Amino acid sequence: MKKKILNLKQFHKLNNLYLKKMKKDKVLQKKALDVLIRADKYRWVHKSTWLGAPLLNLPEDMFQIQEIIFNTRPDYIIETGIAWGGSALFYASILNLIGGKKFIGIDIFIPSRVRKLINKNKILKNRIKLIRGSSIDKLIVIKIKKLIKKSKKVLIILDSNHTHDHVLKELELYSNFVAKGQYLICGDTIINDIPVQNHRKREWNKEKNPQTALNEFMKKNPNKFKVDKNISFRLLFSTQPRGYLVSKK
Repeated sequence: MKKKILNLKQFHKLNNLYLKKMKKDKVLQKKALDVLIRADKYRWVHKSTWLGAPLLNLPEDMFQIQEIIFNTRPDYIIETGIAWGGSALFYASILNLIGGKKFIGIDIFIPSRVRKLINKNKILKNRIKLIRGSSIDKLIVIKIKKLIKKSKKVLIILDSNHTHDHVLKELELYSNFVAKGQYLICGDTIINDIPVQNHRKREWNKEKNPQTALNEFMKKNPNKFKVDKNISFRLLFSTQPRGYLVSKK
């Protein structure tokens, strides 16, 4: 019997059909969340690396972000919180492939090891700009404005201090860089969905976290952004459910 081969249009149509079905599978979504909660005891989210540097995010989220980068073609990617530099190298790699300009990372602490690792990479080092300081410092924001000039194609990823007040301030400041059709990603909204993590103490909790900040921001700016719900349902494992926002204007 001859095997039937789907064309690309049929392939995407079939994928979308099953995505609609998966959206309704509440049992599956709960089981996926249970896996994330249990696996966090073993620091599962910290197991991946990119070009030798730790990535403090799930591979599924990183792969989703590369798809956003490919589809929206930003000139600049701005990330608050760079940790060990894995995400900086990852995003710069994708920018290099699509012809983007620069990754800009902001953090209050940038280990010398991170700078050395980036400077060793002859292909990517000129596409990466690291800025030491608070992401909500007005002088830092002014510096970023000068770097990106008047670019309308900017992707924002907020992944630094996850307290309500800090994230809300980041949302208010960095949303101004995002033009219509571009994305703003609010990291670690999953904190709102999980129990208190006794195995590692944090300043944030279920009452005050990135999701509560995002809820307040969206209430104040109902016409500015919308949550990309297809992404929210598509990613069974994600540290930022409901955190993928696309600009409406």
